[in-house]
Amino acid sequence: MNKFDIDTCDRSEIRERLRLSMKIVEKSPVILFRRLPEPGSRLVYVSENISRIGYSADDFLEERIAFADIVHNRDKERLRDEIEDYARRDTGDYTQVYRIVTRDGETRWVEDTTTTERDADGKIIHYQGIVVDITERKLAEEKLSRSEAKFRRILATAAEGFVLMDHKMRIVDVNEAFCRMLGHDRDELMGMSPRRLATKDFQRFLETNAERLKHTKHRIFEGSYHAKDGHVVPVLIHGNTLYDENDQQLGFVDFVTDLTEQKRSLLLAGEVQKKLLPKHPPRIDGLDIAGRSIPCEEIGGDYYDFLMRKGTPSDDGDLVAVTVADIAGHGVDSALLMATARAAIRERFTSPGNLTDVVADVNRSLLEDFSTTDRFMTLFALQIDRRDGSMCWVRAGHDPALVYDPQTDRFDTLDGSGLPLGISGTGAFSENRSGRLSPGTIVAVGTDGIWEARGPGDTMFGKERFRQIIRREASRPARQILDSVYGELGRFTSGYKPEDDITLVIIKIDDRGENP
Repeated sequence: MNKFDIDTCDRSEIRERLRLSMKIVEKSPVILFRRLPEPGSRLVYVSENISRIGYSADDFLEERIAFADIVHNRDKERLRDEIEDYARRDTGDYTQVYRIVTRDGETRWVEDTTTTERDADGKIIHYQGIVVDITERKLAEEKLSRSEAKFRRILATAAEGFVLMDHKMRIVDVNEAFCRMLGHDRDELMGMSPRRLATKDFQRFLETNAERLKHTKHRIFEGSYHAKDGHVVPVLIHGNTLYDENDQQLGFVDFVTDLTEQKRSLLLAGEVQKKLLPKHPPRIDGLDIAGRSIPCEEIGGDYYDFLMRKGTPSDDGDLVAVTVADIAGHGVDSALLMATARAAIRERFTSPGNLTDVVADVNRSLLEDFSTTDRFMTLFALQIDRRDGSMCWVRAGHDPALVYDPQTDRFDTLDGSGLPLGISGTGAFSENRSGRLSPGTIVAVGTDGIWEARGPGDTMFGKERFRQIIRREASRPARQILDSVYGELGRFTSGYKPEDDITLVIIKIDDRGENP
């Protein structure tokens, strides 16, 4: 753009440029003004577009009305005091926000930016500047402020703890519920990392999964904090990562629920449920057996059992029955159904009959209880004859058992057909048979919580990883194989709470004549 030099322009060009400038101002929402200093502060210029608020420039220039007359009554005193203070301090530039009243009585918010013009001695000879209508912005700010105030009232009175953290996970705000939960004053928590409040196990989990948690937008996990007086507070955390409009990370927010009472009740129920599981594996010549079940919550829907039974009334109880069952879902309702299923299994398995009939009878007894729910139960029932080492099994919708022979380094599965229990009373179950297994062979019967466990990157533990552990630990006793599987699962999930119950029974064929 060419620079405009008034000294080199003729009068017509100056007039044309001035006309264009005035036209731009008239169409603009920005009102220009120029006034004398006190006393009087008379306007000597105001742009024609003051007509936007219902007045003409002549109304002010001919002093039919003073600008102070259109200032809202609630702002007049404040505005006068501010102007006098700026003049007393000889402030050259300043900005004021206030309300004016249009000719038709409407209240509008304006932002007034004033600058000064001084003479050679530095004395102010004119104030000049612009007035901009900011009503829409002000209304939006007030709406946001009301919304924020409402949000803060909700957070302040909420029973759930609220924790706001910066991008370095330092606490910048908490509500009263979180302070009350841990017994700390708000000021004590400011600037602190929640990790400092965590119990040792929870700290280990947070450290191991720091990057994973930091870059996950939404996350739900359980943990435990130390209260100020030292007692442990179990918590459920719903966390979110905050981003700006450019998708840059701003910080983090956690909503924290105190699980103390819930855990107390569930722990009691969990203790009762644990008593329904075998206290220890049976000691049977030729077999080394170990089992374990860990619920994903305090109580679960998995079940395993060891039973001695008779094939016929005249038998001596030489049949060893191993059952592993999994109720769809987990939690309290699944745990109650599992208690019912355990009673049905124990009642029928201790009576004579072939395995197919036994499972069919259990299914029929469960139908009534399961028919009013959306649940069902998978079952793997394995029976070993101590006299000749032969096996038979029924698979009712359950994952096949895994068989590993270390002598041949070969894996097989104990397959079979059959619907899960509690779905239909007419379903058929097939009994499958196998001869004696060679010494050292391992039979693993588990629930899908093992291979479907998820680790970093949402990857699954998988059956191949499970097989590798069985192969690697095959020379060890059943209990140690069990320990290795659960230990490997814990490391894989990095301490994350499992999404499903995890149950596993290991049976190792042992020709040494006694359990180790």
